[in-house]
Amino acid sequence: DLVPAELRPALLHALSVIESMTAQLKQIDRAIERVAAVSYPETKRLTQVPGIGPITSLAFVLCIEDHARFSDARDVGAWLGLVPRRDQSGGRDPHLRITKAGNPFLRRLLVNCAQYIAGPFGPDSTLRRFAERLGPKGSPRRKRAIVALARKLSVLLLTLWRTGAKYEPLHGVAA
Repeated sequence: DLVPAELRPALLHALSVIESMTAQLKQIDRAIERVAAVSYPETKRLTQVPGIGPITSLAFVLCIEDHARFSDARDVGAWLGLVPRRDQSGGRDPHLRITKAGNPFLRRLLVNCAQYIAGPFGPDSTLRRFAERLGPKGSPRRKRAIVALARKLSVLLLTLWRTGAKYEPLHGVAA
């Protein structure tokens, strides 16, 4: 018996609360999946990408609203604030922190997805290789690589939404 007798009732109560909250979270997840599938079928295309779930795909579609809003798919990264600020003066052109324009919730979701893709559980893909090339694990450039991957991910999601294409994890890599 590792738990003293006087703490057991409190521990059992805490465990029942956690169990109840877990059940509620599963119900909410299922409700989000239903809304995405029924009201926004385009989110199905976006969830092809490993690491992109129903919450991120639904947030992306709802925040962008119209995929035709951008003439170039690469503009979505700037719209979300995932590009570095610039301060050009004289012969200097340093890369500063990201602009953080746009929706902070969606930006956070995309960065989290990028961390999953580049992390230990992310499957092999051109996205993962891109992040490794920019900032290997343990590198001081790793955070920049993650943000760059989030920017690339936003462009990919917009392209998948526009074209309806199938996601290829190793796009452009010889077999």
